[in-house]
Amino acid sequence: MLEQNRFFDNLKTGRISLGCVVTLSDLTVSELAGDCGMDFIWIDAEHCPHTIEKVMQHLIAVRGTGCAGFVRVRANEPMLIKPYLDLAPDAVIIPMVNTAEQAEAAVAACRYPKTGIRGCGVRRATRYGAENFFDYVKRSETEPMVIVQIEHIDAVKNLDKILKVPGIGSICIGPCDLSGSMGILNQMDDPELNKVIDEVAHKVKKAGKILGTAAGGFPRWKERGVDWFAGTSDWGAMAAGIRAFKRECENA
Repeated sequence: MLEQNRFFDNLKTGRISLGCVVTLSDLTVSELAGDCGMDFIWIDAEHCPHTIEKVMQHLIAVRGTGCAGFVRVRANEPMLIKPYLDLAPDAVIIPMVNTAEQAEAAVAACRYPKTGIRGCGVRRATRYGAENFFDYVKRSETEPMVIVQIEHIDAVKNLDKILKVPGIGSICIGPCDLSGSMGILNQMDDPELNKVIDEVAHKVKKAGKILGTAAGGFPRWKERGVDWFAGTSDWGAMAAGIRAFKRECENA
């Protein structure tokens, strides 16, 4: 649900947006992230046991905090994507997009006819009828932002064609799965992996596309020109805080 928020403001000013991956079901996590100044949250419905009801509640939790709500869906399938669109996220992240045809299908799933195949079931997106339906339909031509993930070596090979697909709002590099497809799973310091990531980032920026990732090592990603960076997670921040507290007490 596109409202005034820090993420879209940052795109206009060139500031990098910082975000938190949300894996836990407690809605306080998302509200806390928004109130702590995160520019967006990445609600992970691909790898985490979020019900669709919980996803909606996480989106509601950040409304009014100035924090955008992204949802990563489970797969590039229209029937899986559709119910998340009706929750009115600011962006939808589509995993494992490896060809231009798959990118076209992802965009089509997120747009109403005539440009797409999205089914019509508005509710939250029109603020429960407060917004005129046809005004909403016009707005939906560009909302939510469609983010496709480049996270396989096949996607890298097809990147030039993928970048030409109309309607893609942003490219997200998935370094871990990309490394796995290259036979070097999670070896983030591997020179060949970083060469490939550098190449992808360069092409994305040259094409004028918005670049993002969920990864560690912010300084290097900043050099690559990322526009948004999900560099922490709820469980990661919690675990780091608990371990730091334990070390502090043990060393006192």
